[in-house]
Amino acid sequence: MDREALEKLLLLGLEKGASDIHFQVGCTPLYRFHGSLVELRLDPLTREDTEAIVRHLSADLGRGEGPFPRDLDLAYEIPGRGRFRVNISRERRAFNVVVRVIPLEVPSLESLNLPPQLAQLATLGRGQVLVTGATGMGKSTTLACVIDQINRSQKKKIVTIEDPIEFIFQNRKSIITQREIGLDTESFPCALHAALRQDPDVIMVGEMRDHTTVDTALKAAETGHLVFSSIHTSDVASTLHRLVSFFPSEEQAQVRTRLADNLQAIISLRLLPNKKQTGRVPAVEIMRVTRMVREFIKDPARTSELTAYLERNSSDGMQSFDQHLLHLVRSNRISLETAWAAASNPTDFQTKLELEGVTDEKPEGLELQTAEPQAL
Repeated sequence: MDREALEKLLLLGLEKGASDIHFQVGCTPLYRFHGSLVELRLDPLTREDTEAIVRHLSADLGRGEGPFPRDLDLAYEIPGRGRFRVNISRERRAFNVVVRVIPLEVPSLESLNLPPQLAQLATLGRGQVLVTGATGMGKSTTLACVIDQINRSQKKKIVTIEDPIEFIFQNRKSIITQREIGLDTESFPCALHAALRQDPDVIMVGEMRDHTTVDTALKAAETGHLVFSSIHTSDVASTLHRLVSFFPSEEQAQVRTRLADNLQAIISLRLLPNKKQTGRVPAVEIMRVTRMVREFIKDPARTSELTAYLERNSSDGMQSFDQHLLHLVRSNRISLETAWAAASNPTDFQTKLELEGVTDEKPEGLELQTAEPQAL
């Protein structure tokens, strides 16, 4: 496969609205639309095809003739058209390539159907904000939206640390430095330490992966910076447990106090199919840190009370997943079946539905099924 043919396949995904493109030996190129895989009506890819794809995508790395890494993350750009986040891995001595499609323009919160209260995150002066969710739930895009809003509205110095760089920001009112792991800096902790000497107002860390990164990000928040980051957790409560678990048991009480003092918000995302099955809608859990939330964070025995607290304090811009699911059902954005499958607590969700006057029986057949790829 030559570079022109590869870029045509990448641009097709961009133009059609795919989120990801898969290249694997023995399969035709696969595109993910709204969570489902769709295959092109092309011949299956050969080992030579995927090797050529890897060669084209990694050409700018200047690796020379040395052995190729077994796993590699990188970014690829078609100038003026689009950017792509690339993961290259090996399977039985052949290459697998998964490409995440990244538009050139950062979308707005409104265009992503995210709750309007997320715009308030751009006005914070200091502290830490975490965006959480499983892979492909929109964490990086949501972070980019908030960073872009700061960029367009305030005179700040922003440093982003990413692996790899996804959205490219243009300086608006702010000035932005974007650093990529492996190309511009060795690791997230190294880049974070360096960022503290670069006079930043805002730091964006692509992902919280280890103890050192979490600790350094907390130190940055403690010294008066506004720090945004993402972490692979499913909801607010599991995020707090995960952050604390990075530290030895003898340090966890102190870490809970540090988190209580510096966290400003946790935003958790789940993308769900809309009612017409033509796209996906975000269900969002939002925690803003208040005096009572600080007590829940400090005391591990009370962390489980957070979900109920979020639901009682919607006037402060908070909401639980199930609360937002109910709103999405009421507004006809998602089906009852979809809401049932995504509910954190199906029993409590049923009670909420009945209180709202939605009395349908629990839908049958909600077990998750792995769909066969459809043809494009």
